[in-house]
Amino acid sequence: MRNFPALMIALGLLLFTGGCGAPAPAIVSPEAPAALLAWPRPPAEPRIHYVRSVAAPKEWGIAKSFLRRVMDTLVGRGEDHFIRPTGVAERDGVLYVADPGAQVLWILDRVQNEFIKVDRVREEALGSPVAVAVRPDGAVFVADTLLKKVFLLDRAGKLIRVAAEEGLARPAGLAYDAATQRLYVADSATHRISVYGPDGARVQSWGQGGFQDGEFNRPTHLALDRTGTLLVTDALNFRIQAFDREGRFLWKLGRLGDGSGDFAAPKGLGADSEGHVYIVDALFDAVQVFERNGNLLLAFGERGTQAGQFWLPGGLFITPQNQIYVADAYNQRVQVFVFDPDPGKKADR
Repeated sequence: MRNFPALMIALGLLLFTGGCGAPAPAIVSPEAPAALLAWPRPPAEPRIHYVRSVAAPKEWGIAKSFLRRVMDTLVGRGEDHFIRPTGVAERDGVLYVADPGAQVLWILDRVQNEFIKVDRVREEALGSPVAVAVRPDGAVFVADTLLKKVFLLDRAGKLIRVAAEEGLARPAGLAYDAATQRLYVADSATHRISVYGPDGARVQSWGQGGFQDGEFNRPTHLALDRTGTLLVTDALNFRIQAFDREGRFLWKLGRLGDGSGDFAAPKGLGADSEGHVYIVDALFDAVQVFERNGNLLLAFGERGTQAGQFWLPGGLFITPQNQIYVADAYNQRVQVFVFDPDPGKKADR
């Protein structure tokens, strides 16, 4: 996939500086053959299909009102667009994007034809919003690593409450369990997973620095699969660990390497309706798809600026309808794909 010594040098910079200062490429919208935007490649039946890229509200179907267009023209304001999106989620036509490059949380509401850039929560300016998780009612949790807090905001971007603060040093990943009303937070600085109740109190935590089962070395991303299993990106142990709702270790997959199925910089993760586990690798510029036993099923993506290509991707989110959202950070966009559970039928785009 890449020259391995160079990967290790770049990895340290990526994890601890976020790659700040790297110039973004020009975004190109190619007319690519359909076969090149589906995976696996022919003659195999495609299971993953490219759907769209979203770099700005208008690409999510949000049109500016006449008054807004006039005001933007008068003040010389250009089009709003993502700067360095790292966290993403979607629910009921609303796209939520954590963008530490712009120091904002984006809420793009296609149904209401409006978008909001949340740059502060009451008196506090957002410093580094990196991750999001959404409740069934559309309220959104956003983790800010600099403020060391997780906020819960409504769909209008207004503060409902501070959802997590106790014991946090560097909140990096979020997952919300609607069945138990508990919020899981990965703290990369303390190598721990903390669990918070509806009142914001910490009710449980587990983990410490190490490489044994249930230990972590910089956990960065979280996801819940459809059975309630918590998936954790154990970044510098180059693996994924899985736990039940009470924090009991279940299984793991992954290893450091530069071959297919290995990890160099694992980031966002999720699971589809068939239980396949998807892991973004920022240095491979790809998403790898595994069975729980660690068997690699396929990978999609490569380095580049075209549709279906990535540049230092980060967060990942999978909807109940198997739409896959990837925060393509240094291409300044979110790319959307769909998993087809029945390759004999046309994928639902």
